[in-house]
Amino acid sequence: MFESAEIGHAIDKETFEAEVPALREALLEAQFDLQQQGRFPVIVLINGIEGAGKGETVKLLNEWMDPRLIEVRTFDQQTDEELARPPAWRYWRMLPSKGRMGIFFGNWYSQMLQSRVHGLFKDAVLDQAIGGAERLEKMLCDEGALIFKFWFHLSKKQMKTRLEVLQDDPLHSWRISPLDWQQSQTYDKFVKYGERVLRRTSRDYAPWYVIEGVDAHYRSLTVGKILLEGLQNALNRPKINPDSVNAAPLPSSVDQLSLIGSLDMTRRLDKDDYEEQLITEQARFSGLMRDKRMRKHALVAVFEGNDAAGKGGAIRRVAAALDPRQYSIVPIAAPTEEERAHPYLWRFWRHIPARGKFTVFDRSWYGRVLVERIEGFCSTADWMRAYAEINDFEEQISDARVIVVKFWLAIDKQTQLERFQAREAIPFKRFKITEDDWRNREKWDDYRAAVCDMVDRTSTEISPWTLVEANDKRWARVKVLRTINRALEEAFEKSDKHDRKMKKDKQ
Repeated sequence: MFESAEIGHAIDKETFEAEVPALREALLEAQFDLQQQGRFPVIVLINGIEGAGKGETVKLLNEWMDPRLIEVRTFDQQTDEELARPPAWRYWRMLPSKGRMGIFFGNWYSQMLQSRVHGLFKDAVLDQAIGGAERLEKMLCDEGALIFKFWFHLSKKQMKTRLEVLQDDPLHSWRISPLDWQQSQTYDKFVKYGERVLRRTSRDYAPWYVIEGVDAHYRSLTVGKILLEGLQNALNRPKINPDSVNAAPLPSSVDQLSLIGSLDMTRRLDKDDYEEQLITEQARFSGLMRDKRMRKHALVAVFEGNDAAGKGGAIRRVAAALDPRQYSIVPIAAPTEEERAHPYLWRFWRHIPARGKFTVFDRSWYGRVLVERIEGFCSTADWMRAYAEINDFEEQISDARVIVVKFWLAIDKQTQLERFQAREAIPFKRFKITEDDWRNREKWDDYRAAVCDMVDRTSTEISPWTLVEANDKRWARVKVLRTINRALEEAFEKSDKHDRKMKKDKQ
């Protein structure tokens, strides 16, 4: 794959200076159109050999284009804040919004390559990382992002010559960085694994471009022309008519009786039993959150359910067991303009807690396969692919020792009606009932089918759903707390077994 980058392309200064004005004007015009249309973000990944002109090319692009619309991000050593969260968190929170361009140095490819070159993991883990990169890029492209991936290349001989010339030049020897010398020693490994990564991750929706880095004029014009062509093609694609996105048809194969219909909605607790069990579970939860083993974990609790099912009351009982500094509650409503300008999962990734912390999502990423599906706020393709994206998201955060507990609070139709009527009758509860609640009630059967489909497709061994019989609020609150406590205890036990095994292996 890298052979074509070693031919020795060169462009003389006169040709370069003659071509730049027209290219620059066209890039600025495309960048302006990108901003005005605001339909998609542009993500540029910069990788390759040290000294091949990565930084110089990006610097020139900033001169040719409007730098106010370009976000250059560098991911070198992970900060303490990043180390306390799943690896992908640092990239998700830096994604550019629609209409803007983000240039990523030290991106996910850099991290996996450096780790493999220096023996931090084996080929099997590299292949897992490659698969994760493919899934991430496919999801970003499905969400509308335009991705360019550039590998700036030098042959081993070209790299050696560059280092020798700079080393002998007192005025320019400072340009040689420790990373240059390091890579000169690991060049063969870096290229070997780099080619493996490029061959497996160059896709039609996110291809790699190998850029010969010896001649500055050639590499700059080549990168500029590739960006221009890609931008113009994407900007000239016809816009999707939002009126053509209709509510998705519901699957006819869902057996509703196997899920929600099988719950025993008569489960109840009397007041005395409730108060005793509630305080017991709250004390248990408080102790688990203070356990030193919690420093290795984070906790996420997802609350979904029928309108008026008691999610807020359950969340308050959970929070009452903790110091407010230990947790945060993230209410999820209709996305803001900023959130709509980013990929769907962006708004959730940025709230993933650090180790030792707890985040409650009052409604969540499952809105895509529930309300957005039923109300036609997204296409059939969007919510159908969301199941796999959600499972992958939850697997990623679980692998980073984030304990995910998901609740669906279920009530029957009559109980919901009674609670709606009570809310309308009580002045301080009227804010809880809206026209949307009544309108959603008319689609009860549609939502019921979507919930069954959701649980069937996203209740995994890593992150199972807990269905909560919530006709009785007392029963529901205790069940929620008990489920969280069991999840924490199981995670601690698993962590202890892992630590004992690691200690034994070292002996």
